[in-house]
Amino acid sequence: MQHYHGSEHSSGRRQRFFGHGELRLVILDILTRNASHGYELIKEIEALTHGNYAPSPGVIYPTLDLLQDQALIRIEEEDGGRKKITITAEGITWLAAHQAHLDHIKQKLNARMAGYKLRQNPQMKRALENFKAVLDLRVNQEALSDAQLKQIVGIIDRAALEISQLD
Repeated sequence: MQHYHGSEHSSGRRQRFFGHGELRLVILDILTRNASHGYELIKEIEALTHGNYAPSPGVIYPTLDLLQDQALIRIEEEDGGRKKITITAEGITWLAAHQAHLDHIKQKLNARMAGYKLRQNPQMKRALENFKAVLDLRVNQEALSDAQLKQIVGIIDRAALEISQLD
């Protein structure tokens, strides 16, 4: 199963934000709270990820077609041509059977958002920028000896260990 990442493959192609089948769970979960339309689902998912991901129509509509084919949602045309999307009883049952996976997705989203907020904290931002600047200056100033490189790696490893051991 592919996991949720925002990083890039070495080919430069962006990985999927949600793993296989996860977007279906997120959509069904949103639909348990209210009926919706495709555009509203896109906006809801974007809000859920604090703007880090908004599925394109080319992703959302085929997913909705699949969910409808599986009888997990119903799509009804309204006046004006908009399509109202509702979860079916089968969809509610299917979602309940996959609740543990949905909870896992929500935990991953919450963890990622916590990390995002932390990186936006002014003190954390300053500290990270200072660390990068000092490291860049030291490394680019002159060629490092093996001993100096070993010292720098040791300092970084000790800092990482200290952070990992915080209560």
